[in-house]
Amino acid sequence: MPSIPTENPDARQALRNLMRARRAALPARQRLDAGNALAQQLALLPILESTQTLAGYFACTGELPLHEVPGLCRARGIDYLLPVLGRGRSLRFARWQTGASLLGNRYGIPEPDVAESELLSPAHLDLVLVPLLAFVRSGMRLGSGGGFYDASFAMLQRVRRPARPWLCGVAYAFQEVDHAHPALQAQPWDVRLDAVLTDRETILCAQDPACTTG
Repeated sequence: MPSIPTENPDARQALRNLMRARRAALPARQRLDAGNALAQQLALLPILESTQTLAGYFACTGELPLHEVPGLCRARGIDYLLPVLGRGRSLRFARWQTGASLLGNRYGIPEPDVAESELLSPAHLDLVLVPLLAFVRSGMRLGSGGGFYDASFAMLQRVRRPARPWLCGVAYAFQEVDHAHPALQAQPWDVRLDAVLTDRETILCAQDPACTTG
């Protein structure tokens, strides 16, 4: 686990900067190997057997790539989707296959080029692969700061977990931090992950004693 400074008054931003730098420093081959290992972890998830819709993301700025996931979904008859920015902090999702058209959103991140009528709401998903910058085993994550995933899946705060959609964080193993780190203390708007997949292991957060239902 990395040695991370905790005395910074803006611990969340300090941790974001550190993890962004560590991701950016990874060689391309190491990123691809991590993506392959991630897909192997995903293929073993029991929930995948009952999954019909799986949302991933288009990896940017060093995020762990999901290049093997669309093919895995296709082989199992699962619809693969990517997020599409809506108004405010809302996300919707569009079906996508490798090679299909993409357009950059307002942040330059590629999104499926589809009609608005084809977009699905978060509630229609079974499994969501959530990008992150840091995480703890209790299921808390530190994102990029936009709040899109917490806002879009806020309905999960009102139900007993686990529940559909199942939220699964995706990270390199080095993105794990100590549960006491000040940047990962729960905030009222945070939506806990059900699991975290890394290039080394699958962490089922609901089995961690530190987890609470939201």
